[in-house]
Amino acid sequence: MKKILLATAAGALMAGAAGAEEIKLGISLGFTGPLESMSPAMAQGAELAIKEINDSGAFLDGSTVTAVQGDSTCIDAAAATATVERLITAEGVKGIVGGMCSGETIASLENVAKANGIVMISPSATSPALTDIEDDGLFFRTAPSDARQGEVMAEIVLEKGIETVAVTYTNNDYGKGLADAFEAAFTQKGGTVTVNSAHDDGKADYSAEVAALAAAGGDALAVVGYVDQGGSGILRGALDSGAFETFVFPDGMVGQALADNFGDEIEGSFGQNPAAEGEGRETYLSMAEEAGYDGSGAFSAEAYDAAALIMLAMAKAGSSDPAEYKGAIMDVANEPGEQILPGELAKAIEIINGGGDVDYVGAAAVEFVEPGESAGTFREVTFEGGEMKVVGYR
Repeated sequence: MKKILLATAAGALMAGAAGAEEIKLGISLGFTGPLESMSPAMAQGAELAIKEINDSGAFLDGSTVTAVQGDSTCIDAAAATATVERLITAEGVKGIVGGMCSGETIASLENVAKANGIVMISPSATSPALTDIEDDGLFFRTAPSDARQGEVMAEIVLEKGIETVAVTYTNNDYGKGLADAFEAAFTQKGGTVTVNSAHDDGKADYSAEVAALAAAGGDALAVVGYVDQGGSGILRGALDSGAFETFVFPDGMVGQALADNFGDEIEGSFGQNPAAEGEGRETYLSMAEEAGYDGSGAFSAEAYDAAALIMLAMAKAGSSDPAEYKGAIMDVANEPGEQILPGELAKAIEIINGGGDVDYVGAAAVEFVEPGESAGTFREVTFEGGEMKVVGYR
């Protein structure tokens, strides 16, 4: 009898070992392009979650996860599609953290991910167009839609006593979607948008665009653009010409690069970006600091959460097959279950392996509403003394 028991135990161990995989997880972000200053901390966030899962030793029968990076460029849909196709067909990833910008995310999802049945969880693609996109249940995002950001932005502007605003937006899905959402909310609340016009990225001179904005006038200029590209070009032109003194910055502009590059030139300007407050965020910031990077960077927390959700869903489904685990993402993200914060992914795996439920809160207070939309919280910031300062959350 003892020999039989030993043989059974040995067989179980062999079966467990045989079930282990090396699972590849893609990270498709704009490592070059108009938001390249934000990408490193986002990738580090996703990789921190991967390390945490691997260190648990209990993920899918001892499986390990390896990150595979790809440069989406953020604004080149063809390049992003090619990158995602490489990640899927050549690298064999089982899920993707990304894309980063809305247009390239839509292109990658529709052209490649859907056809191959691959889950994408974006930490930063915020266009309202992604809410109703036909995604076969494969697309989620941990940042809220710009339909919500437009409302929050309008509230903040009016609370500052600003009643007229000129708007310039980067000429793509993200820019137009947010600019239109802001204009609708702002005018509905009694404000006036004097002009709502597009600008192209990659230009050396924005004097013509700035002149048109100045002619329209306004108490402030809302720059719905990218901090490493045309948004900062517009801002520089407006400052040099004296066209505007107060600026409104949404998420694509809110980063340390803005304070570093413009300092006290934007004194009194303000903005907002998706970010949560509370224990989850504070824990994540401490973990990031210990890992050697700044976790307060825009969308870094959301990238940690995106990677964590993919892996917890795999554990819940007992499979790395996207067709199997895509249906578990909503289960691990929401109630019922024990709440899971950053640093508790090993605990989450233990609960799931024991047949229990988890409610992933994470670093950005994740709560999904159908269809895979994040409810979202926004951080309000102001620029004072050459620094970006947090005012509060809403």
